[in-house]
Amino acid sequence: MMWNWQQPDWPDFSYDKSQIEESEKRLLLGAGLLFGAFKHLGDDDKRQLTIELISNEALKTSEIEGEYLNRDSLQSSIRRQFGLLSDHRKVSPAEQGIAELMVSLYRGFDAPLSHTMLFEWHQMLANGRRDLHDIGRYRTHPEPMQIVSGAVYAPKVHFEAPPSSAMMPEMDRFIAWFNDTAPEGNNPLPALLRAGMAHLYFVSIHPFEDGNGRIGRALAEKALAQCLGQPTLIALAYTIERHKKAYYEALERANRHNEITDWLIYFADRVITAQAYTQSWIEFLIKKTKLYDRLRGQLNARQEKALARMFREGPEGFTGGLSAEKYIHITGATRATATRDLQDLVGKGALSRTGERKHTRYHLCLDAIV
Repeated sequence: MMWNWQQPDWPDFSYDKSQIEESEKRLLLGAGLLFGAFKHLGDDDKRQLTIELISNEALKTSEIEGEYLNRDSLQSSIRRQFGLLSDHRKVSPAEQGIAELMVSLYRGFDAPLSHTMLFEWHQMLANGRRDLHDIGRYRTHPEPMQIVSGAVYAPKVHFEAPPSSAMMPEMDRFIAWFNDTAPEGNNPLPALLRAGMAHLYFVSIHPFEDGNGRIGRALAEKALAQCLGQPTLIALAYTIERHKKAYYEALERANRHNEITDWLIYFADRVITAQAYTQSWIEFLIKKTKLYDRLRGQLNARQEKALARMFREGPEGFTGGLSAEKYIHITGATRATATRDLQDLVGKGALSRTGERKHTRYHLCLDAIV
């Protein structure tokens, strides 16, 4: 089988641009709505949203690769890098590394791409690793770089990347293309087209010994941010991770030829879905502000603590809702006090109640807030 990079038209990808033109329009419209809504958030909520989405992306882009990190540790590291107060908890090298990469991406989205930038990102990702030969540089091993699954005695090769000896010329060409297609470049491309192509192009080269998927998704987000003119905070990795199998299947199909319309359609759909998720977060925080404004001076310290903990879970809330036991654990209240507090919150319209007795659960009551 010939892979995409072995074919005579590599890397001159072809595609039907008209297939994603509607998605391009939706992206730009959605971006305008997001940026407009973001301005209505208070400073605290802006910081919360930024840290929440960056940490969630760091968490999910790692989970796509089978690495499971601690969200609270990631947030602590990100807060420190933004110069904000944190709980000073111990953070693992892997958590610190991906957090540094995501903050670097957020702050330096508009900087041209370079070998140095990619090497720094790889060093961040490889923080604490002792099993890699090439850290902060392109791979040099003579063995084929393959994506393989299945048993050792009967492996299935999903993709084989160009040999290590070709990395520098391949990456010279990729970086030149990335910068040339930027909004200020000589041949600018629309946001979704460029981001989708950048991700596929990069992971097809697979220039590093490890971390290519995470860096490839970071490059897609960098491309989107450059085209939109500011950090996107689009939950791309979160959206991909929820349907990880479909993501890998789409990549595998795209790696077989250089006509990539199907891949671009898939990728555009993921970005639009991710943008909608970010919109739901902004709407959630606006409703949070309105709820607190309505209840100002009416809550005791226990109730405020419990509501703050519920809001930390984001638009999706606690899995299964808040139970009396969870309320007791959060606030330290007695059972009788917890029952009175929760009933009072329902009466004030802060929470809604479902179920009976031990199955009773409470949920933030935000649907009626406009």
